[in-house]
Amino acid sequence: MINIEAKLNPNLFEKDVEMKPIRDGYGDGLVLAGEENPNVVALCADLIESTRTEAFAKKFPERFFECGVAEQNMAAIAAGLGISGGIPFIASFATFSPGRNWEQIRTTIAYNDSNVKIAGHHAGISVGPDGATHQATEDIALMRSMPNMKVFVPCDAFEAKKATLAAAKIWGPIYIRFGRGKTAVITTRQTPFKPGKAEIFWQTKKPQVVVIACGTLVYNALLVARELEKENIGTIVLNNHTIKPLDEEMIVEIAKKTGAVVTVEEHQIQGGMGSAVAELLAKRAPTPMEFIGLQDTFGESGPSAGLIEKYGMGVKDIKEAIKKVIKRKR
Repeated sequence: MINIEAKLNPNLFEKDVEMKPIRDGYGDGLVLAGEENPNVVALCADLIESTRTEAFAKKFPERFFECGVAEQNMAAIAAGLGISGGIPFIASFATFSPGRNWEQIRTTIAYNDSNVKIAGHHAGISVGPDGATHQATEDIALMRSMPNMKVFVPCDAFEAKKATLAAAKIWGPIYIRFGRGKTAVITTRQTPFKPGKAEIFWQTKKPQVVVIACGTLVYNALLVARELEKENIGTIVLNNHTIKPLDEEMIVEIAKKTGAVVTVEEHQIQGGMGSAVAELLAKRAPTPMEFIGLQDTFGESGPSAGLIEKYGMGVKDIKEAIKKVIKRKR
C-alpha cells in the first residue's frame, strides 16, 4: 500500500493521472533559485527551450549566458564562475553534457571542486524518436564515478524542482538527470525530498522484496507493486533519487529485511544505480539481486512507451524480475 508519510499524489493510480515532463521542474526550480539567490546563473548550449532554461533567461537576462553548440566551452566557463562566487547551472542534452564535455567537467569542474550544477536533459531511452545518438544511457555511470560529484535522478516534475533548488544550496559539483517526455506526477509539493535520503513510496505488511527505483521508472515500479499485492506478494518500493551519495543505511536495512532486491533504472545496468546498490550490498549485506535497465545495448528510434517495453523495462519485466529474485532467496 502507498506509504502515507510519503504524501504522494492521491490520484496516482487513476486513468487521468496528471502527466508532465520532468524537465519542467528544472525550469521552475531554476527561476525560483534565481529569485532566492542573486549568485545563481544559467548557461545553455543552444537549447534553452528544450532544457526549460528559457524562463530564467527571460527573467534574468544579465545572469544568462548562451554558449552555443560548444558544450566543452560551457563547462569551462561555468568552472570559472563556480570558483569565483557564482552558482552556475549548465544545461544541454545529456548525450552532450556530460557526454561530449566529460573531460572538461572532470578537469575544470570536479577536480577543482567548482560549484557547478550540470543539468543533463533528454536522458534515457524514452527520448524515443531522437534515436540512439541522443539517448543518454551511460551518464549515471560517467558521473557517479567522478570524485567530488553528487548525482540526483528525480522521479517527476515536482521532485525535479526540489532537486534543482536543493542543488543551488549545496556546495560543489552536482549532476541532475532529467527525462524528456511527459510522465506521471507521483509526488506533491508536500512530498519529502532530502538529498542523500531515499524515500519509501510503497510498503506492505510482509514485504518479500524491495524494488529500488529512480527517475522515470519509479512509476512503473509502483504499478507493479499494486498488481503484486493482489497476488499476495509483498513489496517495498524505494525512490532512490540520490545515486551519489547513496542512502546506505536505508538500503542495507531494507535489503536485510526483505532478503531480495530489484533495481529499476532507465540506464545501462553496467555502472548505473543498480551497480551502486550492488557495490554497497556486496560489502555490507550480500543479497540476491536482479537488475532492470538496458542490457548492454544501444536503443533505437521509436515511441517512448514501446522502447521501454522492447528493452525490458516495462511493468511485465519488473514483475518477472521480482518473482525471479524471490525464488533465489536463501
